[in-house]
Amino acid sequence: MLHVGLVGTGSIADRRLAPALQKVRGAVLWSVCSRDPERARAFAARHGARGPIHRDLADMLADPQLDAVVLATPDRLHAAQAIAAAAAGKHVFVEKPMATDVADAEAVVRACAAAGVRLAVGYHLRFHAGLRALRERVLAGELGRVLHMCVRWTFVERDANNWRASPDVGRWWSLAAVGTHCLDLVRWYLRPGCGEIERAHALTASPVHRGPHDETAMVALRFAGGATADILTSVVFRAPRSLEIHGDAGWARGDEVLGPHGGGRIVVGDRELSYEPADPYLGELQDFVDAVAHGRAPEVDAVEGLANVRGLCEMTES
Repeated sequence: MLHVGLVGTGSIADRRLAPALQKVRGAVLWSVCSRDPERARAFAARHGARGPIHRDLADMLADPQLDAVVLATPDRLHAAQAIAAAAAGKHVFVEKPMATDVADAEAVVRACAAAGVRLAVGYHLRFHAGLRALRERVLAGELGRVLHMCVRWTFVERDANNWRASPDVGRWWSLAAVGTHCLDLVRWYLRPGCGEIERAHALTASPVHRGPHDETAMVALRFAGGATADILTSVVFRAPRSLEIHGDAGWARGDEVLGPHGGGRIVVGDRELSYEPADPYLGELQDFVDAVAHGRAPEVDAVEGLANVRGLCEMTES
């Protein structure tokens, strides 16, 4: 039974990761780490943690009964925490993006490889049952040669003090909240047939809160094989969330499939794709635990995490 510690007690940990972890085969929520001990105790009680509460990450990592950590902390903290966990011999599941610059992401990869621990990155949409089924059809050639993909994911964040708006703990806002997921989806679908991204550019704006980070971003991508993609993200308006894939022999569309719930409607041409919705957070954590148990790479591993960080940096630095 893998003993997993959860670092960070924010909304994603409270509403998604901890409840999913309770259902994972072969693992238990062991310990919780938060700067606020009272919050940590309440979180641990709510989610049935079986081990100690920690205020300091080093104390958590010193626990010989701890096997792995889930890092659900602000983006700029990920790299240092992942490296510390690896040095302590703990397997690492880190929320996306795994770092905020390429050098830090590469350091995480090296640290985990040197320590011989597994590293997984939290791109839960890869475990959306409908999106997995659609990808199988795309890779099987049902749409012919894929020429373009577009992804739209927006929501409204009314708090200008959101931590992603702060340069102290974040680098991107809409791009880190949801854009990194969109980039991962596009690469996951297109890279097998279209090669790697050879050019990426993001046009960003901050029209509402007027902070230092992107409130809205428009991303243009071109793959080595000639396919293109565009991504729209925003934290200042809510529009229908969708993805479209266009090939020379057909098209597909997903409506309201982007989010935490694992549902939504998918059509391939004029036919609806039937699938059984499932919790994608449970899927990603189960894959991580199974990877540790069987000594294999997680489905979303260090290579994929690093590629995403590199893409985010290239598109916003160009």
